[in-house]
Amino acid sequence: MKSVERIMLLTAFVLVSGLLIFAVPKSDEKSEIADTLEPENYFPTQANFANETTPLQIADVKERLDKELIVNINLHSSTILAIKRANRVFPVIEPILKKNGIPDDFKYLAVIESGLVNVVSPVGARGVWQFMPETAKERGMEVNEIVDERNDLVKSTEAACSYFLSAKAKFGTWTLAAASYNGGMGGVNKQMDIQQERNYYDLLLTEETSRYVFRILALKEIMKNPSKFGFDIKKEALYPLIPTRKVAVDSSITNLTAFAKEQGINYKILKIHNPWLRDRKLDNTLNKKYIIEIPLSGY
Repeated sequence: MKSVERIMLLTAFVLVSGLLIFAVPKSDEKSEIADTLEPENYFPTQANFANETTPLQIADVKERLDKELIVNINLHSSTILAIKRANRVFPVIEPILKKNGIPDDFKYLAVIESGLVNVVSPVGARGVWQFMPETAKERGMEVNEIVDERNDLVKSTEAACSYFLSAKAKFGTWTLAAASYNGGMGGVNKQMDIQQERNYYDLLLTEETSRYVFRILALKEIMKNPSKFGFDIKKEALYPLIPTRKVAVDSSITNLTAFAKEQGINYKILKIHNPWLRDRKLDNTLNKKYIIEIPLSGY
């Protein structure tokens, strides 16, 4: 073999050996991920939704909660974003839930529905609470090409509370009320009649509805104790709730760009803080009173 070839092979061997040294952990070292996933380190001794006990003594119930905990512990980006956004969104949602007599745990339902942002689903559900257009209208929200109050956090939370109260009155438990938000009152009630069961944890439902409450429970556990699950996020890294001043409008606005400039902001900032405004104008022939929020900082 030529000397040049020997040198090249020797160099390649050294490089590969070096990479293996860094890539393969020592046999006596435990990874942080392994530590995190040991059941004694993350699985709760008891759990509840809205103070209604989760029967962890039932094998499949324990396993289903375990699954959702493991999934969300390892969905690092979405879980971190949910924790950060909660600092901004929960202060708006919490007092509305309390005012309407809805348990505080329902704020985690909003987390699994939308990640606490105004997303649009493939079937047309919209907003933090993911209302379909007709359901939104039934709950008192305005939905059209100019205004979509599903994207109004306050009004959509009020509408969600209206649903939860109706479902609780129908089913008798907050857990079933939460499940019906996914499976529909009719769908859940049908399965209760077929299976002759009145408890969510004793029902065999569609996969999505069967997972639904467990996803809420998992996010509740993680978001109430983020450091326990390895999410050490500094307070300054959380997304802030930006203070606003409210401007009442009871007439049409022909140009929202011009309106924004008059308020000392730009069109982008106006739409960020008022996502229910869908067009470049606000037609208001009925002189309805709208509240437009103008931020006091953050721009």
